[in-house]
Amino acid sequence: MTMAEDYQNALSALLDEPVYGLSQSEKLTRLQAVFALLHEHHNQHCTAYHNMFRQPVTCNTPLDQLPFIAVRLFKLFALKSVPDNDVVKCLMSSGTSGQVPSRIFLDSLTSRMQSKALVKILQQFLGKQRLPMLIIDSPDVKGADGKLNARAAGIQGLAMFGRDHTYALNPDMTLNTEAISAFSQRYHDQPVLVFGFTFMVWQHFVSALKASGMTLHLPHAHLFHSGGWKKLEAQKVSNETFKQQLLAVAGISAVTNFYGMAEQVGSVFMECEEGMLHAPVTAEVIVRNPYDLSLAKTGESGLIQVLSALPYSYPGYSILTEDRGTIHGVGDCKCGRSGTYFTVQGRLPKVEVRGCSDTSSSPGLGA
Repeated sequence: MTMAEDYQNALSALLDEPVYGLSQSEKLTRLQAVFALLHEHHNQHCTAYHNMFRQPVTCNTPLDQLPFIAVRLFKLFALKSVPDNDVVKCLMSSGTSGQVPSRIFLDSLTSRMQSKALVKILQQFLGKQRLPMLIIDSPDVKGADGKLNARAAGIQGLAMFGRDHTYALNPDMTLNTEAISAFSQRYHDQPVLVFGFTFMVWQHFVSALKASGMTLHLPHAHLFHSGGWKKLEAQKVSNETFKQQLLAVAGISAVTNFYGMAEQVGSVFMECEEGMLHAPVTAEVIVRNPYDLSLAKTGESGLIQVLSALPYSYPGYSILTEDRGTIHGVGDCKCGRSGTYFTVQGRLPKVEVRGCSDTSSSPGLGA
């Protein structure tokens, strides 16, 4: 059997497991085997990765000793581990004006596995029935020339759970009052899915509704949102304020935040009922001291490192982010889900604003 076949078999077996059901020891053992295969694949097929990380990785290598790539390197280099003709999609992170976006090269295998993993995770919170969907964005968000920006990719990922997709915003990012009024009237008495990136939900939906004096009645809606809180923090908008104002203007009380990034699509960390983010079966999170990159203690804030079993076409299985976070425990969250649970405190100081929702623009190096 080839290395690629070994990897696909190991990943498929992992995806067949419950999203939050494996014991931590079993999960880590399974992930170590997958990461050893990914390391060898990227070492053989990505020159930049090979030049940075020549040390061996085996199925016994602890996750905290795996090499990692600083997320910023995806802005500087075209990192890919498959031939150019195998690339079916190029995902661009949402950089603000003047910033260089990350470029993530996806082949059919990686894209397919990302979608499968995302479906499994979100079904835990949404069920399998497709719901009427309100998208807090403009239809013009879609990219061109085979390139997909991070906002469009996020919408595309969630759209498979919806039907009667309705965009809440016009191309100039103003409210499409006719569309949202019709949606609210049509579905006010049934479950609906609402999705948007955090800052856009606040700036272009909640604040715009409040300014216009318009209110919606969507008491059975469930909002899923993600993206940087940087601009909201600058406006002193807390998570509690965000939820209170959303309830006031749209009647939405069910709100779920999740943590994810363009560099690891498919590996999303969902917020539970206790306000904690949880690592799914295909991913893990580590927190490091920002000064010496040593492991932070439980309850100690530091730099977030994310690990995902999904990136095959590019060397993104172990990434050191520029986000601050805290691991609060493993396997003992009050919500009952197994695995590592954590919170995110925001960006490191003086790091460029790069969250998907922060960029409507109204519109390591390794170790």
